[in-house]
Amino acid sequence: MLNIINLIRNENMKNFRVVSTWVMVAILLLMVAIGGIITKTTSNSEGNKDWKAEISKQNEQFKSMLSEQQGLPKAVKDRYEKDIKINEYRIKHDIPPVETNTLWGFVISCIGIIAIVSLFTIIKAASSVASEFSSGTIKLLLIRPAKRWKILLSKYISAMLFAIGLLVVLFSFSFILGGVLFSFKGASHPYLAFVDGAVVEKSMVLNVFGKYGLACVDSIMMVTFAFMISTVFRNSALAIGLSIFLMFTGGTIVGLLSKYDWVKYILFANTDLTQYIDGTPLVEGMTMAFSIVMIIIYFAAFNFISWFNFSKRDVAA
Repeated sequence: MLNIINLIRNENMKNFRVVSTWVMVAILLLMVAIGGIITKTTSNSEGNKDWKAEISKQNEQFKSMLSEQQGLPKAVKDRYEKDIKINEYRIKHDIPPVETNTLWGFVISCIGIIAIVSLFTIIKAASSVASEFSSGTIKLLLIRPAKRWKILLSKYISAMLFAIGLLVVLFSFSFILGGVLFSFKGASHPYLAFVDGAVVEKSMVLNVFGKYGLACVDSIMMVTFAFMISTVFRNSALAIGLSIFLMFTGGTIVGLLSKYDWVKYILFANTDLTQYIDGTPLVEGMTMAFSIVMIIIYFAAFNFISWFNFSKRDVAA
């Protein structure tokens, strides 16, 4: 155990010694700052003082749609009824909605930047193994009294720790900047959920962490894929290019093939778990349990291929 901890520490030291790591952190902070400035300058300076009137009007529209449009799908009807109940609860308990120009609204809007975190982690993961071969330092690693699988695992864990570190930076800075720009007054506001026909108050922090977790599923899979390609082909450029290409086009490809039932077995059809919470499944009959099983299968396959190639091939050649 101590051996693998030392290997992980060694990998982390490699990561934070290079200038590129700090450039990535700086770019991440800059993107959050730019997003905050744009939101501040484009949002209404008066804030959402008339939010009660706005959501009351919204409720009237929802009720009108429910009464006038009889052919609405059940999912749409359920969504309208849920929004009506939540809006009524907000008015009754004086809980304003989460807008982009509020503390939590800004933090949630920054979740989109997780794609950049994924991009940076893919670069680190893809370079982790391939660079050892290109520089010849892999031979120095194999001299150590550590099994090959431990060396590979330490590199994978280090890449994931790098991603976690960037996520912590993203959340912390977006929270602080959101508070500075839009006030910390709404920090204690709860998240309103509709459970079993009733509105319940939940922790906003846990809700944001949940959104972070769902957004990271795709990132974890693409980083694991990049790590596998890097290990098998020992080429960081191929691993980075292919992984980034699939990360940004995978959803589009799946969307074009959504008319076929077999598309549900493709990885990218399952990584967006929010489709079971805020939308409808890509293919009728898909469930969250099915998608989780498919993700686990792909995750295990990627890691097995990485381990098998690194352990069995003559990596010292």
